[in-house]
Amino acid sequence: MEKYVLDTNLFFNMEPGLGIGGKTNEVIEVTTTALRRLKKENKRQFLMPPSIVKEIKSFFEEETQLLKEFFAEITIKSPNITDTIFPASLFYILVKEIRERSRRGLEVAEDELYKAVSSLAPIKLDNKMDIQIKTGLFTKSLRERYRQSTRTKFLDSVADLDLIVLAKEEDAYLISTDEGVVVWGRRFGVKEMDPEVFGKILTKG
Repeated sequence: MEKYVLDTNLFFNMEPGLGIGGKTNEVIEVTTTALRRLKKENKRQFLMPPSIVKEIKSFFEEETQLLKEFFAEITIKSPNITDTIFPASLFYILVKEIRERSRRGLEVAEDELYKAVSSLAPIKLDNKMDIQIKTGLFTKSLRERYRQSTRTKFLDSVADLDLIVLAKEEDAYLISTDEGVVVWGRRFGVKEMDPEVFGKILTKG
């Protein structure tokens, strides 16, 4: 039986996604129908770690009937980070540390930007709120450039690592549109499948 580990972005990132719908609800509905059929044929198993389930649910105000039917076709399984052949627990610590350092780095950079504008502005800015308003556009640009520099093609959450460890553990295909997940999945020696190819499996069986 072939196994597949599914990422959150498959259902929200339409551009490089599964190619089976233009909106999230449509993609989830088509996927649910396909998963139900394939499971009955005992051909394939579809897995998600709890962290990814939580991510998907966070995009909805409430758990709709559509979501309930979708998750009923998914095997929800936590990766075994203790007995995996590589020390995954160390990578969890690493990813959390990098994310925290990134957050602190942004705060420091923004604080320095506020100070710079405050010292150079021709109009006196009396408090931090005035400075934040004045520097709003610059801060937005700084955040985006910083994010691109520190997070692109990298694991930036524990959920990303959950996907890779679970795929490795289950000898499953990793299905994701996240460049960081795909790149690091390859480094861990995980099987992968292009989301569009997976979409064709869903629609054709």
